[in-house]
Amino acid sequence: MESTYVIGIDLGTTNSALAFAAIRADADPFAPANVQVMAIPQLTNPGEVREEDLLPSFLYLAGSSDFPAGSLALPWDTNRDFVVGQLAQKRGAENAGRLVSSAKSWLSHSGVDRTAPLVPFRAPEGVEKISPVEASRRYLEHLRQAWDSALPEAPFAEQQVLVTVPASFDAVARELTLEAAQQAGYRNLTLLEEPQAAFYAWIERHPDWRERVQVGDLILVVDIGGGTTDFTLIAITERAGELTLDRVAVGEHILLGGDNIDLALAATVSQRLAEKGTRIDSRQLQTLWSNCRIAKEKLLEPGSKLREQPVTILGKGSGLVGGTIKATLHRDDIDRVLSEGFLPSVESNDMPALERRAGLQEIGLPYAADPAITRHLARFLRQPAATSEHGAVRRGPSGLACPTHVLFNGGILKAGLVRERLLSTLNRWLAGEGLEPVKALSGEDLMHAVARGAAYHGLARLGHGVRIRGGVPRTYYVGIRTAMPAAPGFPAPIKALTVVPFGMEEGTGVRIPGREFGLVVGEPAEFRFFTSAARKNDQPGDLIEDFSGEIEELSPMEVTFGAGEASSEVVPVSFETVITETGLLQLWCVARDNRRWKLEFNVRERVAAA
Repeated sequence: MESTYVIGIDLGTTNSALAFAAIRADADPFAPANVQVMAIPQLTNPGEVREEDLLPSFLYLAGSSDFPAGSLALPWDTNRDFVVGQLAQKRGAENAGRLVSSAKSWLSHSGVDRTAPLVPFRAPEGVEKISPVEASRRYLEHLRQAWDSALPEAPFAEQQVLVTVPASFDAVARELTLEAAQQAGYRNLTLLEEPQAAFYAWIERHPDWRERVQVGDLILVVDIGGGTTDFTLIAITERAGELTLDRVAVGEHILLGGDNIDLALAATVSQRLAEKGTRIDSRQLQTLWSNCRIAKEKLLEPGSKLREQPVTILGKGSGLVGGTIKATLHRDDIDRVLSEGFLPSVESNDMPALERRAGLQEIGLPYAADPAITRHLARFLRQPAATSEHGAVRRGPSGLACPTHVLFNGGILKAGLVRERLLSTLNRWLAGEGLEPVKALSGEDLMHAVARGAAYHGLARLGHGVRIRGGVPRTYYVGIRTAMPAAPGFPAPIKALTVVPFGMEEGTGVRIPGREFGLVVGEPAEFRFFTSAARKNDQPGDLIEDFSGEIEELSPMEVTFGAGEASSEVVPVSFETVITETGLLQLWCVARDNRRWKLEFNVRERVAAA
């Protein structure tokens, strides 16, 4: 069955969304894409299903007495024993020990086994934990089932689906996202970076985008989500007289976002309670954390004139009413926490502070040591790696990358204070470089942009829209050991086989013709990779023997490939290279009998971790 829709899914830390567009073979490639946001049925109260344009990324693992029998039924599942969405978030604020939140942040945590049962992180004894992969699967499955319930004539599994991930996700996090989606019944699936998707959404909403930017402009995408902060630079270039878009820099993974802000607000309220003689324990703080998130969103709603919002948590006693602790979150609390803690006025050469690490620490999420988003932005704009194949990125005299425009994305940026502080900081840095102020790109859709942009990109892949180029800025090679007799003191020479040419587009692949090599399987083997920024004319399949000075070696990789029934063997293979949409080089080793083995690593240039 042919796909009739492209579906874009924002699998967010705090909220998820689904957008879609119809595929029309006869559509004008320059006509509006007509991307729509789908309303997602979910429980808002026990026994009450409503359609909402966002699915809160919260999962509540219900106990036997938490809800009346049958009150968790959905149109497509009458026997569900867990809750996803608004009701999960609401009930989790009352009982944080059963609430799974920030699954996406756990999915990115390289210091733990992300397939192990880790969440709810502080679940009390008797609550069975699940893995971040399983939590992600349930969110994605809910979205698939909602689609199939609404559009049974166009089964989800038959459509082109794009799921977004942070630009800073590592290879494992991307693979686990794919695994969760496949377990949820997703088939024709592509991953796309969130900042790119946000920019695609702006293009989709502004068909006249070529009149709003010009060659030489540099666009900074600032994406502050519930769990992460991502930065991306997109350069406006020209090819054959047409404006084109080059993604030229991606920031490092920064586990810093709305979750951190909510915790800081909870700490502010907790301190106020302590000053009045009421101290709360760590479990109560978890509940306060969730309640402060809800209160913050109400206070920051566009047009809201509220100056304070009540927050309550259960006391330590057994009485339900008598044990309730009441407190208040003020709008002034939010303004102070944001302006002083997360968006301080800093100079463009102020780098994030390093924290002295404790010798022993609780296993938890590796949040950024420095909560100052403005310092992380300064480090990103001072990274040396940002270049375009059509010239150097726009920089000031001090070397600072100097954007001409900024595009905001993420729920926290609904707050005017956050946008204004980021703009004023950027403009002060630009003034110091002798350059004009940055322009904010208007008309963004902060809550649905990523899903909308993913759907638009799905159409662009089919030729019905504009694509952001992300050609790799280097040539890549794999090392091939020369076949020759062993001789003491004379190791066999290594040749460099070109597997990725300079400028190869992300989302494309190439078969390396006319060459076979022996692949060791069934035992540990070392694979060596090389790269060059100088050699731009080498083509896939070129074998370089003398490469001293022009080609540098990357860290080797030790891999054990399965050999099937044989204990070990050397299998003749040819190569196929794929650069994924998220910047992974996948080198497929293909045997004559069609067995396939995969090597992969990141070809993105990023800011070095501080």
